[in-house]
Amino acid sequence: MKNKILLVLLIISLGVNFYIFGKWFLTEQRYEPSSEEKVILSEMVQKTVESEEYKKIAEKENIIAIDANMDKNKGGVFPYYFEVSVRTDIQTYLFACSNEQCSEMESAGTTYSRYKEEVPRIPFKK
Repeated sequence: MKNKILLVLLIISLGVNFYIFGKWFLTEQRYEPSSEEKVILSEMVQKTVESEEYKKIAEKENIIAIDANMDKNKGGVFPYYFEVSVRTDIQTYLFACSNEQCSEMESAGTTYSRYKEEVPRIPFKK
């Protein structure tokens, strides 16, 4: 009886550990930036704000938010899986590195902006 309980606990423990490792390996490692990658992303945000394309967008649209993210599953090599999103009240602009040294940021496309139909989240309302 004691051996059966220990065997069941061992199987449950192994299952939980495989689940946690699989979740980390398949999702978090590919989408969650490490501390070094967070620094790179923050520098990319600065380069985006300094770019000419960003300045043109800022002149004609109301910029609401800037977000940096990474997606190692989308393909490409370092640094092409990093991306900076500039959200405006009209649409969201995507910026990516223009070369392997990431000396400049360039527009990589646009997407829909939820702020076209919604109001900004700040100021907070009670």
